[in-house]
Amino acid sequence: MKKVLLVAVALVFAFTLAGCKEQEVESQGVTETTVTVGNTAPVSGALAFVGLPFNQGMQAYFDMVNADGGVAGRTIELINRDDGFDAATGLTNTEQLVEDDQVFALVGHFGTPTVGATIDYVREQGIPQVYFATGISALFNEAAEGNDRSSFPVQPVYDAEGQVMVARAVGDFGASKIGVIYTNDDAGNGILNGVEIQAEEEDVTLVKAQVAADATDMSAAALTIIQGDVDFIIIAANQAPASIAIKALNAAGNDVDVIVSYVNAAPTFIALIKDDIANFDVYANAWVNIFAENGVDFSDGYNLFVEEISKVDAALTSNPYAMAGWIAASFFVEGLERVGEDTLNWENFIDAMEDGPIDNPLGGVVSFENGSRVGTQSMSLLLATIIPAEGETPESYVFAPYADMETIDEILGN
Repeated sequence: MKKVLLVAVALVFAFTLAGCKEQEVESQGVTETTVTVGNTAPVSGALAFVGLPFNQGMQAYFDMVNADGGVAGRTIELINRDDGFDAATGLTNTEQLVEDDQVFALVGHFGTPTVGATIDYVREQGIPQVYFATGISALFNEAAEGNDRSSFPVQPVYDAEGQVMVARAVGDFGASKIGVIYTNDDAGNGILNGVEIQAEEEDVTLVKAQVAADATDMSAAALTIIQGDVDFIIIAANQAPASIAIKALNAAGNDVDVIVSYVNAAPTFIALIKDDIANFDVYANAWVNIFAENGVDFSDGYNLFVEEISKVDAALTSNPYAMAGWIAASFFVEGLERVGEDTLNWENFIDAMEDGPIDNPLGGVVSFENGSRVGTQSMSLLLATIIPAEGETPESYVFAPYADMETIDEILGN
């Protein structure tokens, strides 16, 4: 009798498993009326000027979607945990978002320290990560498989940007000897790797100077570059070290033009260097295109951003970090819309993200098809511009359009 009972129980268990396999179930963070996402980003402290507008841009996009009924009847809820741009805190926050808050996805996974510290963990979990607010080389993958498919980088990785910087130096400025000040971290080394690859292709000479990412004195590096008699300078560094490098170059008597990473293309960065760029121009890459081809009329995508972000703070309409957050949210929503009324789980969402190119609402297209995880690969060029004060109007700062969004081949005229 006991044997018969055990067999019966086993059969019931087997049929139950079979039924589970046939019926798709929704992933964590999903209810009939909501889908919850999260990120960890610095919304207080020294780098709050980056993290706060980024999150405001994301929230503005989600608010717009929610006001229209959400996606498939679900509104989107965003949980942010403040990490102060600290890797250890970022890892703890990410684990809490995934395991305690049970978010469906990480959207706008923020900053080189946190992304670097968590990339193995989140891929092991298999949770979707849509948009990384960094360009670290570890994100670059031309044929992702398995859990690596869960990552969806949108903005450029540093290596690819280094190649674009050399292309700009050669194609737009006729450079043949380029100075490179680079930080000894993922950002600096990643950009340098791309610089070296493209410099070899273009037969360009490099004069390199390494600095610590937290250095407060870069005078020796600046002197090395100037004594190298270069005709263009690349600064491979994030916000704070890039500004220190420019100050050091100015103090050493530099008169050669400089290009910095897209992560620095903000009025707040110009404010840091405004007294140091009288004798040379500073350019920055950009991977969004808010201007029409004539450089005057705003695009429809930017107009919508302006309309919605103005509801939060009108000062954010020209803030690139707010734009980046807006883009991050838009890519996530596109994935939701592609899943539609089907079961919302990680597998279906990842498949949907790979189902054809996705338009960037502020310019360009990114494709995740066939496991491609390389982010966007075309960039425009901006010029740091100081608008003089007039009457009671204070001095203002803007990165103005200088060259249209182009691929490396287009920049070089190939």
